[in-house]
Amino acid sequence: MNFTNEDALKLLNIIKARRDVRGNRFISKEIEEEKLQLILEAGISAPSVGYSQPWKFIIIKDEKVKRSVVANFEQANSKAKEIFKERTLYEELKLEGIKEAPINIAVLYEPKEEAVLGMTTMSKMGEYSVVCAVQNMWLMARALNIGIGWVSILDEKEVLGHLQVSDKAQLIAYLCVGYVDEFYQESELKTLGWEREKLLRECVSYL
Repeated sequence: MNFTNEDALKLLNIIKARRDVRGNRFISKEIEEEKLQLILEAGISAPSVGYSQPWKFIIIKDEKVKRSVVANFEQANSKAKEIFKERTLYEELKLEGIKEAPINIAVLYEPKEEAVLGMTTMSKMGEYSVVCAVQNMWLMARALNIGIGWVSILDEKEVLGHLQVSDKAQLIAYLCVGYVDEFYQESELKTLGWEREKLLRECVSYL
């Protein structure tokens, strides 16, 4: 299958329009099942080392589980606030949308017992494969005008305990998923001046 330059530009526009969505943007509209399936289909279509497909997705709608994860976030965020106490902007940031988003998705890495082609030297390639799945999901969601926020200020072991998964599973991403009232034109942290945007020439070198 061949694609056109127009297809490539559409993909680039979707990539550039992706945003990390917070709880102050989610609305109560439910996600249609067929659109959720498209997002998950995009996830399992990601590349994986040795075709190991080491991902697992847990769809979370249970309010009790969400409350437990919120409590986890609040505890972890209290430590983060201390780390960033010199940057007063941190206190103003909304950094999750666990309760507000209609769906949460925990994306897990489940390592195989046997050796995996491509992981005999670079042992993190399995986790990186799951990150590729997360990116696919994020882009598909944006193409469907659905927002995703990645919550990383969490105690991984506690979250895994709430999810009742195997001891060997690793939490790669905790995603808040839902329709939003608007998508920002650019990254919120860029707009607020938390970090500046790097130029392409700063990120590329040639040998």
